[in-house]
Amino acid sequence: MTKLLLRLVLVLSVFSCQNTTLPKLKILENEFIYTEASFPQCHASTLVEAGDGNIVAAWFGGEYERHPEVSIYQSTKTDNGWSAPKKVADGKTENDAISNPTWNPVLFKNKVNDLLLYYKEGSSPSTWWGMCKMSADDGETWSLPKRFPDSILGPIKNKPIQLASGMIVSPSSVESEDGAIWKSHIELSNDGGYTWERVAIPSADTVKVIQPTLIQLPDGNLKALLRSDQNYVLESISKDEGKTWSEVKNGRMLNPNSGIDAVTLADGTFLLVYNPTEAGSDWSDGRNKLNLAYSTDGENWKDVLKLEDEAEGEFSYPAIIQDSKGFVHISYTHNRTKIKYLKVDLRN
Repeated sequence: MTKLLLRLVLVLSVFSCQNTTLPKLKILENEFIYTEASFPQCHASTLVEAGDGNIVAAWFGGEYERHPEVSIYQSTKTDNGWSAPKKVADGKTENDAISNPTWNPVLFKNKVNDLLLYYKEGSSPSTWWGMCKMSADDGETWSLPKRFPDSILGPIKNKPIQLASGMIVSPSSVESEDGAIWKSHIELSNDGGYTWERVAIPSADTVKVIQPTLIQLPDGNLKALLRSDQNYVLESISKDEGKTWSEVKNGRMLNPNSGIDAVTLADGTFLLVYNPTEAGSDWSDGRNKLNLAYSTDGENWKDVLKLEDEAEGEFSYPAIIQDSKGFVHISYTHNRTKIKYLKVDLRN
């Protein structure tokens, strides 16, 4: 009887997973944020909804990644389309004697409606430091930059999340100069995102993990999904609002050592943007395909949209948010020359 009951439970579980109602997607907009710019290359976009419902995007652009003149650019989408890219941060000193490249902007709006721009400055990911600017007018103007203490980097690629308690949980990571060590951690803030404390996400030294993205599970626990060198997205769980984390383990989604991003939707389900391939011999291998996946539990994922599916090319470093009206917004690097943008309607 016990074996029969167990078999019945397994059959019902499989049946339930196979018959999960998937959202019906309608692509409302599919375009480039800009077609002409003063810089030839771009990467690492980020999105946020402004207080008026407009969408603000940012990314870094310049001659090439690591070039000392690489700066942070911003564009805002209104009913009239995207504004022309404007520079909002760079790595120049006051007298312009030195210029450092800037990297990986992350836009975040806290619960008191401060719009924060986090970014990195420095010659490489092993030596960069965290910077922050604040805007009180949805990105029309920005404060002077503030440098974080050396132990704090800010969100390294993906957006923080703010919990009902007010705690802001920010995903971050570090890389060694020789690339042998990639370690992820979480930075926590109780003052709206201005000061932080750092906690580790445990991982074996044989595993490389960086650039976490965060979702909140139906039971209230947090899950970090992490870029890795293991050909899969790795996972870690926190049961105490990000104060401690489980050791990372393999998830179920392929990952060619490329950036990912996820979002917890208003109905408690999840979307993940990722490259659905394995790593190759070159760093860009596997970035020629980019998918959108859906999950009801944050564990089992089903692809619902192919964003890109080419024989070659780089479509990478996605960002995804849901706005206050329920629309989903996605951006990503398109062959290092433009930022692609989609607006999606989810209708169950």
